[in-house]
Amino acid sequence: MKNIYRITLLIAALSLAASCSKEYLETSPESSTSPATIFASTENVKLAINGMSKMMTTQYLSTQGLNGEGTIKTWYGNFGNDLQRCNQTGWAALWNHTYNEQVNSTYLIYPWYYYYKIIVNANQVLENVDNAEGSEAERLYFKAQALVFRAHAYTMLMQLYAYRWQDSNNGAGNGVILRLNTERDEDGGFDLPLSTQSECYAQIYKDCDDAIQLFTASGMKPAASEFYLPSINVAYAVKARAALVRQDWATAADAAAKARSGRTLMSQSQYMDEGFNTPNDEWIWGVYEAEDQTIYYYSFFAYQASDASSSMQRTYPLAISKELYDQIPETDVRRALWLEPTAEEAAELNAAGRSTGKLYKRAFDEYGDKLYSTSLVYQYMQFKFQCTFYPGGGSFNIYRAAEMYLTEAEALCHMGGQDAKVQGLLNELNKNLDPSYSCTKTGEDLLTEVKLYRRIDLWGEGFDWYDYKRWNEPIVRKSIADGGSFAAAFAVTINVGDGNKWTWKIPKREVDYNDLVSLE
Repeated sequence: MKNIYRITLLIAALSLAASCSKEYLETSPESSTSPATIFASTENVKLAINGMSKMMTTQYLSTQGLNGEGTIKTWYGNFGNDLQRCNQTGWAALWNHTYNEQVNSTYLIYPWYYYYKIIVNANQVLENVDNAEGSEAERLYFKAQALVFRAHAYTMLMQLYAYRWQDSNNGAGNGVILRLNTERDEDGGFDLPLSTQSECYAQIYKDCDDAIQLFTASGMKPAASEFYLPSINVAYAVKARAALVRQDWATAADAAAKARSGRTLMSQSQYMDEGFNTPNDEWIWGVYEAEDQTIYYYSFFAYQASDASSSMQRTYPLAISKELYDQIPETDVRRALWLEPTAEEAAELNAAGRSTGKLYKRAFDEYGDKLYSTSLVYQYMQFKFQCTFYPGGGSFNIYRAAEMYLTEAEALCHMGGQDAKVQGLLNELNKNLDPSYSCTKTGEDLLTEVKLYRRIDLWGEGFDWYDYKRWNEPIVRKSIADGGSFAAAFAVTINVGDGNKWTWKIPKREVDYNDLVSLE
């Protein structure tokens, strides 16, 4: 597993420069070594693929918190309707999604920078792997993995920088830039126009389909310990997520079922204890972080683990919204992942929901092994995520089987006539976590049930904001004073048309150095 961290000239050669110049998407080697030399063997190509995995847990743009894939989950996906960072009012503008149109902001630039970094690296592999010395099976296998990285990156870019599918004029509206090779234009730049949404999703599908074919032809797959490497299941999972955003229900249902094939949902003990920091059979794809290669206070769990020693988590823990918590059945063990106050405990809380009395004592009595010794205690704080080493390191999933169950169920609801199958999927998903659960709902009530359990089961995993965007539903957060649980600074309503329809604008940095794209 430690081979993922063999950072060599190869990684430097594939890195993007962050400078504001015509070459701000620079991919040239920092030495005179040519790509043909770098990719001379399949062993080198393997290092390049491992290096792309490492990019998913790397600090970027000299900014604390920009840590690769974890930042996309925590900063961009989590802060929707159902989660808050307790009392971190100084960052309310970000958590309330007011930066979507600030084209010079690091917050707006980061996902664009990060995912195009992955895309350009994938393109380098795809352009050179065919000539690498080694077996044909290895060449096919590594090509498939590069395609999956690229498809995943484009899927995430589309969720962030493109309007909802229903606002795209059936796909005719703008998507993002399809950079499918490393060829430069006459000026030495990478000038390309925005592609349509239809073109972008078609390319994602093609990359996934090509990867599936190549994985099959290669006869190779990652070892169980290589959960951080793309596999055929990951290719299906990426396609399923993209199809759900595109509202291509039949494709989403089909791909989701294939993505979870052979996977086993977490047991109750796994889900409640270490299922979100230690790989298990439910994980389809994940990010690996080793203790001897940690990025310390920049790490995902430094921002998300209840027991992290980072000041961010000790001072501003994550918490579920009271409105969502109250909808979790009493028989569901997932309720124990959050700190619900009794009426007596709630009466002693301060205006931000913090306790220094009875709830504080109970938190350390009942969850002491999941708290750092100096952590502050707030109502509804979470214990779903813990780190595996300090200050906040560990591995985490990108795709898991539960997402695929819920994706298939939601897609089938929209297809119609599939109520019994959807009920079966929900029953299967929940049987380990709520033995009393039995779904009998139908029609629109069944779709509402699927959405509810998507919010419950995937809470904190980076879906909240994306789901509300594609559902075309407003975010409505209630303050503590109004019977909710949000700090007053976060108790806002975000309507579906606000913030450029929840769509991040193209960074000005791209516009300045790409003559074929303009600020709208």
